[in-house]
Amino acid sequence: MSQLFDHIVVGAGMAGASVAAELAVGARVLLLEREQQPGYHSTGRSAAAFIPSYGFTNPSLRHLTNASLDFMLNVPEHFSHSPVMHRRGLLTLAPQGQEAAAESEYLELIKHVPNISRMTADDVRQKLPLIRETFSSYAWFEPDVFDIDVHSLQEGYLRMFRHHGGVQINSVVISEITHQDDSWRVIANGVEYRAPVVVNAAGAWSDELAELAGVNKIGLVPLRRTAVLLDPPVGCDVSNWPLVLASDGSFYLKPDAGLILASPADEHPSAPCDAQPEEHDIAYAVHFAQEALDIQVRQVRNKWAGLRNFVADRTPVIGFDAHAKGFFWVTGQGGHGIQTGPAIARLAASLIFGQPIPHDLQKAGFDPSWVSPRRFL
Repeated sequence: MSQLFDHIVVGAGMAGASVAAELAVGARVLLLEREQQPGYHSTGRSAAAFIPSYGFTNPSLRHLTNASLDFMLNVPEHFSHSPVMHRRGLLTLAPQGQEAAAESEYLELIKHVPNISRMTADDVRQKLPLIRETFSSYAWFEPDVFDIDVHSLQEGYLRMFRHHGGVQINSVVISEITHQDDSWRVIANGVEYRAPVVVNAAGAWSDELAELAGVNKIGLVPLRRTAVLLDPPVGCDVSNWPLVLASDGSFYLKPDAGLILASPADEHPSAPCDAQPEEHDIAYAVHFAQEALDIQVRQVRNKWAGLRNFVADRTPVIGFDAHAKGFFWVTGQGGHGIQTGPAIARLAASLIFGQPIPHDLQKAGFDPSWVSPRRFL
């Protein structure tokens, strides 16, 4: 006997949890997760920052980011008892020799993020006392950048999902997905579930899930990124430091629970997996931290890697498949999945329910075709 639902969402990371929560408000929804705990992969290994300028040249990312801000700054009390956003600010630094390229980027960026401001070397040293002189000659500051409490945000969506009667099952192995009689038949842990709509929010495994369902892949490529935690000098309080980004994208740094998080912003193609850091990427993270800051790294406190998932145009994929009826994609968010999560969830729910897209996205001029899987035809 099949268990019947209106929608089956596969993957309970940020994308799946938020979309499932929005759908559960008006439908019977099943949320399936392969791990024991949701958010184990990309969601749990995010840099956890809200950066309006990140991906600013891509209109879909810019609009989805802007449309997520109000919700994350003003989450309802029943969603989370504490704020999920904490102001951090972003300091972008030009490595020596990159000043001209940085100036071109700044002049383009200020058209879309008008509250950024140029910083003098003294300004930089005030915000980042350990900065080396070679990184302080050209910089700008973006004030409306926030740390995101990713765990609270995801838990809020899962709480919302359960409140509206959603059914969540973890530690699931899906062995079969077939389309029969206008519904999808999903066999998970030997149990049969049916629904007219399957939402593919499987992250790095999205193409594998599509293949299992007999649906054409979209060319998703998981890219591995590495981060390490380093000790600051004794007596140095880094808690009020901004997020720090090299203008050429070679690395970023941020405070993390009294330590310094460093990443070489690496992107290595990977199969879907439980990503692990490699020694040369760890070494690069340490190298960039020591190159930009007046510190000597004697040990790496912690290290990890995560997968950021992209299609060829590095734009999210949100919408019904062109050929497989009722197969809905929510994937390919790359490094933007957390900061765009609330808007993506509302957009996906409106498309699945056959409703107009959210008013704020309409007003901003967002075009759903930008993110539709039909663009690959």
